[in-house]
Amino acid sequence: MASRTLPVPDGLAGERVDAALARMLGFSRTQAADLAAEGAVSVDGRSVGKSDRLTAGSWLEVEIPEPTGPVEVEPEPVPGMSIAYEDDDVVVVDKPVGVAAHPSPGWTGPTVVGALAAAGYRVSTSGAAERQGIVHRLDVGTSGLMAVAKSELAYSGLKRAFKERTVEKVYHALAQGHPEPTVGTIDAPIGRHPSNDWKFAVVADGKHSVTHYEVLEMLPAASLVEVHLETGRTHQIRVHFSAIRHPLVGDLTYGADPVLATRAGLTRQWLHAMRLGFEHPVTGEYIGVTSEYPDDLAAALATIRGEHGG
Repeated sequence: MASRTLPVPDGLAGERVDAALARMLGFSRTQAADLAAEGAVSVDGRSVGKSDRLTAGSWLEVEIPEPTGPVEVEPEPVPGMSIAYEDDDVVVVDKPVGVAAHPSPGWTGPTVVGALAAAGYRVSTSGAAERQGIVHRLDVGTSGLMAVAKSELAYSGLKRAFKERTVEKVYHALAQGHPEPTVGTIDAPIGRHPSNDWKFAVVADGKHSVTHYEVLEMLPAASLVEVHLETGRTHQIRVHFSAIRHPLVGDLTYGADPVLATRAGLTRQWLHAMRLGFEHPVTGEYIGVTSEYPDDLAAALATIRGEHGG
């Protein structure tokens, strides 16, 4: 057990204990909250909870358990996952459907982190232990390109690039019906769904969310759309297209027509991260990677096109 004692700086006066620990010692908020719950945090000799507020000039003492190694990431090969780009600092994977970005409570399926470990890749140790190297995520039900940092320098550079929105994230989606206008922007805040906490929705107090789209092809029952994400909220494309009454084909969670989904042979939303572009975090070189539609999406698109008599 290691002990750290440090004065609370003026800039953290009034901050919650967990937030201050996260900023001062680099813990995650969850780790800091757990330490406080275990009685490992005291101020001026008095044990404090995670939500207690700090006073400038007081002495903060933290008992830090010796590291027991990272959270176990089960190395597990993922059939169908390929490497689209790789160098000493960055690896871009082409993720199949049914694979999560990283381990999380309740998820027992394959992960990108586990697949890279199984293939012998060393990724950055930055970030929470179970998602080291992960700088952005794709939903389990969304296929396509995902960048993972291999070096610490790449991790900080890519995290900054995603935060500053300088990364080009391009998706193709099949939306029900025909969006009007055919080129547009959906600017609507997204937050937790008011009655289903596993879903998201456009809500007044949600996070700023912007989606740009352009219809590439109009089909009898749907439109093939190219989507550029300006922000990167959970389920953003799915929520935004559902909000304008053009849910993604196959996306039953967000109001898609189950009959059309069955006809197209889809068991997930028609959504693919098909292009990723960014300035290399170490060399500054522009890296652009593209991905083909996977078999299930290509087949569904062909089926819907075929209904036009073509």
